[in-house]
Amino acid sequence: MQTDQESNSQPQLKPATRYYALGLLTIVYAFNFVDRQILVILQEAIKQDLNLMDWQLGLLSGFAFALLYVVAGVPIARLADRGVRRNIIAYSIVVWSSMTAVCGAAGNFWQLLLARMGVGIGEAGCSPPAHSIITDLFRQKSRATALAIYNTGISLGVFIGFMMGGWINEIYGWRWAFVLAAAPGLILALLVRFTLPEPPRGMSEEKPVEVSEAPPVNEVVKLLWSRRSLRHIALAAGLHAFVNYGLTGWIAPFLIRVHEIGTGDLANWLAPIVAIPSALGALVGGYLCDKYGKRDVKWYVFIPAICTLIALPIQFVFYYQTDFRVGLLIFAIPIFLNATYLAPTFAMVHGLVSLRMRAVASSILFLVINLIGLGLGPLVTGILSDIFTAQWGTKEGIRWALMIVSLVNIWAAGHYFWTAKTLKKDLADAPK
Repeated sequence: MQTDQESNSQPQLKPATRYYALGLLTIVYAFNFVDRQILVILQEAIKQDLNLMDWQLGLLSGFAFALLYVVAGVPIARLADRGVRRNIIAYSIVVWSSMTAVCGAAGNFWQLLLARMGVGIGEAGCSPPAHSIITDLFRQKSRATALAIYNTGISLGVFIGFMMGGWINEIYGWRWAFVLAAAPGLILALLVRFTLPEPPRGMSEEKPVEVSEAPPVNEVVKLLWSRRSLRHIALAAGLHAFVNYGLTGWIAPFLIRVHEIGTGDLANWLAPIVAIPSALGALVGGYLCDKYGKRDVKWYVFIPAICTLIALPIQFVFYYQTDFRVGLLIFAIPIFLNATYLAPTFAMVHGLVSLRMRAVASSILFLVINLIGLGLGPLVTGILSDIFTAQWGTKEGIRWALMIVSLVNIWAAGHYFWTAKTLKKDLADAPK
């Protein structure tokens, strides 16, 4: 083991280089979400064409993707903690873009299911190495803000995915929407491979750090499990994501069924209403947590908890609006509030582990978020929709499914508050 004094003895990357890297990674993350979420606005068209049930749509948009995403995520993150993170991201872009194009050629449910699993494998190689790079580029005091900027890629991706998917489906059909969504990936892969900087490990640390070989995955898991605050924050994030993915995964079918509008008109309204507030929520959440977290680190979990609880009653108002335009304007408020959690969550997790554990730690948190959130959120919502539709009809069925899923936010908020009890001590005891 050697002491790495790069953060003090070696020059830092120029601000322009750091922000170029952050900008490029944010764009990559945006297209990661284009290929992941474009299915959402195409669900009704796919349902009619392939004669599917809602539980099958929930499986396609959630669990099928999430299962392979989390299975591949940990070993890929292990490679990222040992190897060149830039290259891993570039190769992953090629895989998920190719499999997105394959989705457009699917002739039945099972073929589309397998293609979605392939998308999940490719996308597993994006965020853990990207988080590790960003953490090495930005110091602790600005890290949540940097990660918040990166997380605006989600909003940008949703915006592009909804607009592209809605209008291409209206004009050319859902199959071409998948094919055209995949096209930019090859250009991005080249940009990442040949222009993204690979910062030295620990470059952003404010004091000399020890850099050694990446520890085995079981050692990272053991460390994370030993931190009570980590267990609670992972559950809080997973449950929060359960509601977010359940809601955003079914918002398009809800509006189409309840308000009877086409995908083109829906895209014009839904894309900015979802994308802009969620981007602002991510940025404001990261900024506020960095600002107030300097006084007391507990604000990193208090802010997401408070926002989560405020959002809940507003969501119920949205479900019963008779004018979808008014409803979407109301819906923008919980979208904003529910977007505040991701950046501070990952900033805290990175603070709990050593340098060579960060990509694996991110992948483990993504495992929890994606299994509980992306895996179960859309699937459970779809199952509830099928059950309630059989009793009360299509409109009431999906409405009640979304309302019940929304209540899980109360449970999530509880875990955020429990995290605060041990967070300060666990961060102080974290390995360097």
